[in-house]
Amino acid sequence: MRKLISELKILKDGDINQEINKRISSFEKLRMGSNSDIFRELCFCLLTANYTAEGGIRIQNSIGDGVLHYTEKRLARTLKMLGHRFPNARASYIRSAQRYRGEIVGILDLFSNDLDLREWLVKNIKGFGYKEASHFMRNIGYKNVAIIDFHIIDLLSRYGLISRPKTITKSKYFEIERILDLIARKGEMSLGELDLYLWFMETGKILK
Repeated sequence: MRKLISELKILKDGDINQEINKRISSFEKLRMGSNSDIFRELCFCLLTANYTAEGGIRIQNSIGDGVLHYTEKRLARTLKMLGHRFPNARASYIRSAQRYRGEIVGILDLFSNDLDLREWLVKNIKGFGYKEASHFMRNIGYKNVAIIDFHIIDLLSRYGLISRPKTITKSKYFEIERILDLIARKGEMSLGELDLYLWFMETGKILK
């Protein structure tokens, strides 16, 4: 762990820190947005699951407000045209989530505990597991949950911090999240910031 924390501190002291701070600020600003703003980000996180962040960004920019009101059939047709890997499933997820499009801000405000909010999202948003719920929360300014996918798992495995699991169960997710929380605290950053640094280390990119 010491080696990883040392490399994170080097990055934090370098030029990339400014870019990551800008991205964190943009997430915090979005948390103050409208129901439509936040719902569009929820749909972005549904779109990127088992897909790519770049692809999700491209489709989000193309479909725009369509996620707010398109029927499932139109969503599926549009997502297929835009090249999504799973157009029918993602159309179903977005259509199901549309019941919350006008009240998502109020729902977020009900929760003072980040973990309780994440549990609500996992239970109520079709297509959200812990990774997707955490991704959505981070992208709207929550900093105390970890986004754990196989990019992060591969990095932690290379540093000898975990053994690479074949699947990520709920208990395994929480176990890895505790390790990431320890890394974040030792590196003097939030889990939200840590994800951006680790993603940059693994891919050379800063996305969302």
